[in-house]
Amino acid sequence: MANKTPFTSITAFCANCGSILPLLQEFGSVKCYSCKSVYGAEKFNNIKFKYTIHFNTVSTVENENILNMDNPEGPVVERKCPKCGNDRMSYATLQLRSADEGQTVFYTCTSCKYKETENS
Repeated sequence: MANKTPFTSITAFCANCGSILPLLQEFGSVKCYSCKSVYGAEKFNNIKFKYTIHFNTVSTVENENILNMDNPEGPVVERKCPKCGNDRMSYATLQLRSADEGQTVFYTCTSCKYKETENS
């Protein structure tokens, strides 16, 4: 008597319950998670997998803004430069001291590029 199954199935699905089957491991057989049916490795002879791995692309940043002295080096605030008297300075902050102390603010004049620091 022929073994009748309720589902017509492709290899990746259980012929008894229709659930998706786990992947075939290096050794042994495949056991359905739902109905516990066991399938031998010979059922998986013709399966081929195609994988595409997408890596992050590296973007390049042009150094024109860094080298161009007319552009500020960060956000600009109203602060008077002690060297030239310009009223605009750009700033950047870093945590140089221990975590329970304030951060260090680096100011750069947008005109003469004078640099100064402030511990906040």
